[in-house]
Parts: sequence; structure tokens; C-alpha cells
Amino acid sequence: SMDMNLWKVFNLAQNKAVYPAVLFLGALLAVSVEAKVAVLDRVAAIVNDDIVLQSELNQRTAAIYVNLQASGTQSPDKEVLKKRVLEQLISERIQLNMGFNAGVRIKASEIDQTIARLAASNNLSAQDYLANVEAGGTPISDLRQEIANEMIMMQVQQGSVMRGIHISEQELNNFLNSEAGKLMNSPDINLGQILISVPSSATMSEIAAAQKKLDSISTQISQGADFKQLAIANSDDQSALEGGDLGWRKQAQLPSLFTDALKGLMPGEVSKSVRSGAGFHLLKLYDRRGGEEKLIEQHFSRHILLTPNQIRNEADTTVLLDEIRTKLQAGEAFTTLAKEYSEDPGSALKGGELGWSTPGAFVPIFEQTMSSIALNEISKPFQSQFGWHILQVTDRRMQDFSDKILRNKADNLLRQRKYSEELQVWLQKIRDEAYVEIKEI
Repeated sequence: SMDMNLWKVFNLAQNKAVYPAVLFLGALLAVSVEAKVAVLDRVAAIVNDDIVLQSELNQRTAAIYVNLQASGTQSPDKEVLKKRVLEQLISERIQLNMGFNAGVRIKASEIDQTIARLAASNNLSAQDYLANVEAGGTPISDLRQEIANEMIMMQVQQGSVMRGIHISEQELNNFLNSEAGKLMNSPDINLGQILISVPSSATMSEIAAAQKKLDSISTQISQGADFKQLAIANSDDQSALEGGDLGWRKQAQLPSLFTDALKGLMPGEVSKSVRSGAGFHLLKLYDRRGGEEKLIEQHFSRHILLTPNQIRNEADTTVLLDEIRTKLQAGEAFTTLAKEYSEDPGSALKGGELGWSTPGAFVPIFEQTMSSIALNEISKPFQSQFGWHILQVTDRRMQDFSDKILRNKADNLLRQRKYSEELQVWLQKIRDEAYVEIKEI
């Protein structure tokens, strides 16, 4: 999930305090005492029209070492890690430039929402959360930039990979009739992965070499070697620097090759070699949890949306929503006020009515508000990516999954499955197409 990725970003940012950025890598002293030339930084890599600085590489590498030590994972050879960190920075630079060129911009309010969610997940207020970050030696501006970069890359990945994924009705029907389709409410799986990539143009000898490398890694694991350390040193997946951790995933969202490989494994066990279009994989099952849910709670809701603009800024927008909320609490008709004020064209003419909710149909903050307010209560103004809302839930019910909900859920799972398979291929593709010149590191 986004939040989980951002939490990792926060951990990284916190640990930067231990290894502050290297602003000066050295000084060249001339024979004359008066002549001094300071080297501010060096270029580690040229990436298209951008660069990766040596100081960035050193700082990221140092922060990852701190994380590895904190987690009890044995650190790999420094030069091996440094090369992998540089590849990660190169990939990030390519994606950030793609996002910039495509006009992707992250609003300050979106970063504020993310910080608020991270703070809440740690039972802290946003103010206390930021105070802890600063106390750790990380400027708030750095944390905000890290979050913005993560969000930009996520949008670029979603837009580039998900946009090309199409699920036909026949694929949907086949899935619903399959064993995986019948296990729609399958357990969650905590998974680790080591990937030895194989390009589509690889020769037979290159394929054999990749298989041999993975077999060697598998042998080391069977002899007691640490899976995470081997992932950091060897895996070509973007999760390598997190020890190969993929986190919690729905079993039905995993590629069928992975699902088959995990059958019969107990927590802590590692799969046999798995071959996919991306290369050869080893999977480690850390844990399973969850089970089938037959009923879901649905909410019948309506809302009023106001979006800040050049004439009415954010403060004025929230003031107007408070005034509308006061009118509603005084007995004025929600339908009338929604038709008059709401800037959601999809619901305004229906008096703000959104109908019965289905899981995942609304953004998380909207669903959280629906679930938390009392029946017929008018929520306080809250912000989503679309603007500022007030919301009312007029009815609730426990409902069996309808055929429509089931098909929507299956469609989403198939898209996520294809997305997982295509993301690594796409990352390799943009890396191959970019101009990259690696300097001596």
C-alpha cells in the first residue's frame, strides 16, 4: 500500500540523522598555502538530462546500513550495496523526470494528509509526529520532499503500467470459475522475494546462468543463510533494498505462478525456483492471516463538495462548508443545499446522493468518514483529493456480496495481478531506454 511505502520512507528519513549528508567530500590543497580548492560534490551518474550526486548515494547507502543494523540483518559487502543503491537512485530519477514532464505535481495538502495518516498510525498528532522527525535530525522539508517523490513515482507507475492493462469479460468469467476465483476472500500472505531477472532477449546460456545463480542462492538459504541479506545482495526486484520484503498481499492478487509455489509451505519456509517472464524467483512465506467474510457493511450516503479556486481559497471554502453544515443542523433540507452549493456534478442534481457504498468505491478518507459518523449526523468538513466535503449517512445495512460487487472485486484483483507482473518489466524497459552514464563510485 501507499501508506506502507511511505512509512518505509519515514523510517529512512529518521535514520538519516545518524549519517548526515556529506556536503564536502574533500579539498584539494595546492602547493601554495593560499590556494585552496573545495570539492563540493561529485557526479555518481548521469541520467538523461539529470544527475545523481555522490553525496546522495553516500547518504542513502548509510541510511540503509542503519536500517539493516536496526533490523538485525547482516549487511552485505559495501560496494555491492552501493551499486544496488545507485541503480535504485537511477530508477527513481528516471521516474521522477517522467512525472515532471507529464505534469504530475503533488499538492501541499496531499502531503499534509499523508503525514496525518502516518502520525495516526503511530498514535501521534501530526504536530508531535513532525517534532519527532525534527528531533531525529531530519528537516521537515526533506521529509515532505521524500513523500512527494514517492507519490509522484507511484502515479507514474500506475499511469504507465495500469493504463495498458485490460481485462476482458471472458478473462473475468474464466477467473470467477477458477479455483482462485472461488477463493476471492483468500487469506493475506506476508511474502519475501529474490528475483534474478532474465531479459526477453536473453540467450540460452544467459538463462542457464541466471538459473544457476538462483540455485546457488537457494542452496545457501537451505544451509542457514539469511534470506534478506541475500535479497539485498542479489535480487533484481525493486524490493531488494528492503530485504526482498513484499509485505502483506492478498493471495488472490499474486500471480498464479506464485500461488502454486506457495502451496503447502509453512511460515518461514522458502519455495522452489519459480520461472516467470521477468526471470527466476525464490519466495519466502513469512505468515498467513485472515479468512472469508460473507457480509459487508454498506452505507447509504450523500455529500456536498466544494473545491477551492482562484476566487475562493481553501480557508474560505471551509468557512462556507461550516455555514452549510450549520444550516443542515438547523433543519434545512440536504437535497436543497446540495443542489445549490455542491460542486460534484455527478451527485449535485440528485441532492448529493451517492447511493449504497461498495468497498473501494470511494477514496480512503471518504470511507473512513462514512464508517465513523453516526447515522444522520452531518460530518465536519474533511478534505480528499477532490476538495472539501461534508457527508451524511442516512442508512446502513449488512449485505451479501452481489454479483456486481464480486465481478468488480475480481476485475480489480486481475488488474493487480497483471500490474505485479508488468511493473518489473516496465522498470527494466525505462532503464534500458534511458541514457545512463555511471561514473566511478
